[in-house]
Amino acid sequence: MKGIRILFIFIVLWLGSFSGRAKPLSDEDLMQIQFVQKVNSQIRPDLIFRDETGNRVQLGSVFGKKPVIMMLGYYGCPMLCTLVLNGAVKTFQDLKWTVGDQFDVVFVSIDPNETPILADEKKRMYVRSYGRGRAEGWHFLTGDTNSIQALAKEVGFRFAYDSSSGQFAHPSGLIVLSPQGKIAGYLFGVTYSAAEINAALRNAAVEKAAPSAAPLSLLCFHYTPLTGKYGHLVMAVVRVSGVITLAILAAVFALSDRRQSEKPR
Repeated sequence: MKGIRILFIFIVLWLGSFSGRAKPLSDEDLMQIQFVQKVNSQIRPDLIFRDETGNRVQLGSVFGKKPVIMMLGYYGCPMLCTLVLNGAVKTFQDLKWTVGDQFDVVFVSIDPNETPILADEKKRMYVRSYGRGRAEGWHFLTGDTNSIQALAKEVGFRFAYDSSSGQFAHPSGLIVLSPQGKIAGYLFGVTYSAAEINAALRNAAVEKAAPSAAPLSLLCFHYTPLTGKYGHLVMAVVRVSGVITLAILAAVFALSDRRQSEKPR
């Protein structure tokens, strides 16, 4: 019977471990994750980040003479962040304007744990993929929680960290800034037409803001109100299967104990 008691304690501890685990983001949380468009708002130039070399830089150092296309995401993102960058770079290749000459590109990580080393790897990869212009026109930044939250609030970028999956839920799109760091417009999704980006950049270059874009609810996250229901169902099946397996093992232990007790001493 000693084996059964040990197995029973193990089952209780195993089942109890689920109650202490972090809960995934709720459907209500995910509904808040979106772009809140703030056209004509000024971005604070004194926000401090680190560039891909590890140096501290003020965000305003990339403002001044050229319009800027800004993206927020994170370098370790397994989902749409890569698609957003890939889609943007592919469209940049079709533009007459060149990154580093007529406009700059800034990618800001929303994960305060990411390092300039990772940012440098991403920069090298996308500069090589773009294949023209100057690398100085590309800026891949990392920062602390305060700077990230402040920038996200100023550009209307709502996101949340899901501790159960270790991922960030956030919207996908581009923010077009004027040379002075004012928000000139938004482009949503993961693919962009050359005509849209060209028009947005030319308007931003003369400090002209575009009208608000039609919202697009495309989250960069594996858990959504739709797939989340299936995720809970799958986890329930896994847990029930685990309980059944442990019950079978308990029966095997019980039978083994009974046979041992029935053997002559």
